[in-house]
Amino acid sequence: MTTAEILAEFPKLRALVVGDVCLDRWCRYDPSLAEPSRETGLPRVAVIQTETTPGAAGTIAANLAALGAGEICVLGVVGEDGFGYELERALSRIGIDSKLLVRAAGVPTFTYTKLIRHSNGVEDLPRIDFVSIAPLVPDIERRLIDTFRENAGRFDVILISDQAETETGGVVTAALRAEISMFAAANPKKIVWVDSRRRAEHFRHVIVKPNEAEALAAAQRVCGRKDYAALRKHTFAPLLIVTEGDRGVVVVDEQGETRVPAATTRQPVDICGAGDSFSAGASLALCVTGSPTTAAAFGNRVASITIMKPGTGTASPAEILALESI
Repeated sequence: MTTAEILAEFPKLRALVVGDVCLDRWCRYDPSLAEPSRETGLPRVAVIQTETTPGAAGTIAANLAALGAGEICVLGVVGEDGFGYELERALSRIGIDSKLLVRAAGVPTFTYTKLIRHSNGVEDLPRIDFVSIAPLVPDIERRLIDTFRENAGRFDVILISDQAETETGGVVTAALRAEISMFAAANPKKIVWVDSRRRAEHFRHVIVKPNEAEALAAAQRVCGRKDYAALRKHTFAPLLIVTEGDRGVVVVDEQGETRVPAATTRQPVDICGAGDSFSAGASLALCVTGSPTTAAAFGNRVASITIMKPGTGTASPAEILALESI
């Protein structure tokens, strides 16, 4: 299939993104206004402009929307707080359905605040992250599992974003992970695509997509060495897809390993969110074509566009088609 033919199929697809749906707050500050607080004497960071976008699992959803997927829903937990309100508005602005979000009092909305110097657009101060470290209470976890069980079957592509780096507090708990694995085993023709920062080896029967560092760490935990084939076999994954930056992607299946080169780009502007944009593009392309290498090549093209944009950028069909003329 040509790139145009692949893109033409995307509006027919329904995608569900499950996991840690976050709010990204891009705050521009002016250091010339950093006068000390009258009460404490501490200098202030004077934010003069704020933009909000969906982050983490929301970044994947935003990329799906930009690529033209027909229906996009997110399933996660959002707090009954101001950040939760902002997150739902940010999702709505780009056409993402938030009706499956579980709203929970007392649970803070995952929020990442990036501080950017107004004069040059550089993020040069530490981020301020609002994260939850408390385990999900049983009622919220049950609502997540029930919502997944009741809705997953109607989607063509299901992407799992397990972004939490703490042992507890993330949405993709062991019980939800088991439910996802059972669904994937019972529906082998569905695209169930997992991106997990710290727990890739605990999923079963799904497509596992770590980056190189995550894959090496998971393989070390499984067998004590770099062995992508062993990691794939351990997880019963139909595919293990390892992104390796400018060296491209390694696709691992029963036949062995295949390297798919990265798309040619200039010096990247911002690699933040590159893996999420790859996952969005590659998972949709895999659903359309059934070819892992074609899907990986397509995902590489999407990522090559987004890394040339500041922040967590997205790629449009027009931008992807324009790459073919370069």
